[in-house]
Amino acid sequence: MFKHILIPIDGSPRGRKALKAGIAFAKEVGAKVTAYHALEIIPAYYGEGFIPPAALEPVEAAARKQAKKYLDEAARIAAAAGVPCESRVSQPAAVYEGIIEAARKNKCDAIFMASHGRGELASLVLGSVTIKVLAHSKVPVVVFR
Repeated sequence: MFKHILIPIDGSPRGRKALKAGIAFAKEVGAKVTAYHALEIIPAYYGEGFIPPAALEPVEAAARKQAKKYLDEAARIAAAAGVPCESRVSQPAAVYEGIIEAARKNKCDAIFMASHGRGELASLVLGSVTIKVLAHSKVPVVVFR
């Protein structure tokens, strides 16, 4: 079965439920997990203007601090369940690309992630990270609803 499962986390209530379910699943199948968070930072060229790098530094620092909280929570939950857990964070161009790249780099053989349950229209207009991961991943994806 699975030996190493990537669990992307975003701090949302559904994401937290998926984290707990993913760790329980990993325990059941005897796998280790890697908790992953993709930093979403405003690009330097935003809209019509340019944002100076110095203005983005506090935003990035706050995002990294929040990512650490999410990953620390994942580590605590995994430790309580007796599941080995590593943590990774990156700043990808697109979140779905970061998830797929994290799975590849960490040699994960599955991805366990939340579905945020957007309606069909919202998914069509906005796109869904989960749908994009499902479409592009080379490893199995378990979607938690």
